[in-house]
Amino acid sequence: MENYRLDRSAFSIQTYKQASNQRQYWLSCSPHERLAAAWYLICSAYNLNPNIEHRLDRTVFSIRKQLP
Repeated sequence: MENYRLDRSAFSIQTYKQASNQRQYWLSCSPHERLAAAWYLICSAYNLNPNIEHRLDRTVFSIRKQLP
């Protein structure tokens, strides 16, 4: 997470048209850069460590047979 820092001076009040230009910026980035940014936001939202692999906790789910 040390790769990303919030630059508070970069924010300003914008119109909808100015804010829609963000799409062009993200389309100009490589898919790897976009996924890295998305992964960073997910880890920030759920307070996860982005440097380790997170596995699904399969003990929470149970398997049930479906009746024909």
